[in-house]
Amino acid sequence: MTPLVQAEQAVLGAAFLSPGQLGQLSPWLRPEHFSRPAHTAIYAAMLKLRSDDHPASKAQDAGPVPMSWMTDTVAEASKHTRGLTASYAHSLVSACPRPEHAAVYGRMVLEGAIHRSVAQHATRLHQAARADAIRGGAEETVHHSHVLSDLLADLARRWGGEPRPVAPPASVPPPPVHPQPVDEQFLADEEFLLGCLSARPQKLDEVVGWLHPGDFADAGHQQIYRSLGALHHRGEPIDQLTVLWETQRRGALADRTLDAERVLRICDPSAFAGSAEYVGEQVVRASLVRTASAAARQVRALADDESLAPGQLIGYALHALGPLEEARRRWCIATGTQAGPSRSAVRTAADPPAARIEAARSRSRPHVSNAAPAAASTAASRPAVLDRPHRRSPS
Repeated sequence: MTPLVQAEQAVLGAAFLSPGQLGQLSPWLRPEHFSRPAHTAIYAAMLKLRSDDHPASKAQDAGPVPMSWMTDTVAEASKHTRGLTASYAHSLVSACPRPEHAAVYGRMVLEGAIHRSVAQHATRLHQAARADAIRGGAEETVHHSHVLSDLLADLARRWGGEPRPVAPPASVPPPPVHPQPVDEQFLADEEFLLGCLSARPQKLDEVVGWLHPGDFADAGHQQIYRSLGALHHRGEPIDQLTVLWETQRRGALADRTLDAERVLRICDPSAFAGSAEYVGEQVVRASLVRTASAAARQVRALADDESLAPGQLIGYALHALGPLEEARRRWCIATGTQAGPSRSAVRTAADPPAARIEAARSRSRPHVSNAAPAAASTAASRPAVLDRPHRRSPS
């Protein structure tokens, strides 16, 4: 049995022994935060009975809890899941070390739910990116990137912080990067676009605002586009020879990223005629899908790291999504669609109130006469929350 399952059992056992604990738990701990369907059904049943003013739902530690609280909870939960018995409810009670620590146990359940939810949505984003790469679209990728960004924003505020990207420290090793194979058709589109821009340099004015060198999957194509952009920016003539000379100045020939024959072939003005804008959109679309796939793999690796506190996970995940947000913005510019702000960038009126944020932090406050030990216990039990560094300007 994992610590997460034990925490779920403990918080449910505490709610059986002291139903009044639900008043502290219900504003921020939801049934879907439990990993086991039986636990989800039991907690949902407790909340329903409490909303229906069950006689035992407000009972505190002062006296014994009526047996009807347990039997009615099991009866209500059994409507939504099978196999629940009163004996299992008694086992939950036995699994609770200290009923007064229900908020701390609930915080543990919330931590597990955050990791699990981030992992699930990162997997969905990766699947959407793979599907879009096959069918040549981007709609599903854009949709699921919005969903993941909004999820991280909601989780950050539920945990008690703000959705701020945080770069992992050097002590946290980056997730392994496994380069994905690029379809030959995409590489052909990139060459076609570079040929169009070399033959008609005036078209650079229409694409430089949203087409970046990093959008090209091939390193050699990136260098040629950089060379075209540099010549265009300086107002110098653009042809096969000037592009070749610029790539040489940038070291692309010396490090064997390119060779002269390849540059001359790609920039041959007689071999290309077409719409640079349309092909440029296809290059940006492919870049968006690749970036989404890579970001999803990074976020999934972070979510699988159980050593990360929720605040760290959320901050690092938002940082990993940074390149995807930028690619999505440029894709919207290229296609003339509305990007729309995500909830990670705009705080909405539906954000949890201060009382809920305080509850989500689950700061244990033992009721003891000695104030100094109580303060020490409070500080020690606080969960790690999202750091709030000064926002840095983009480099």
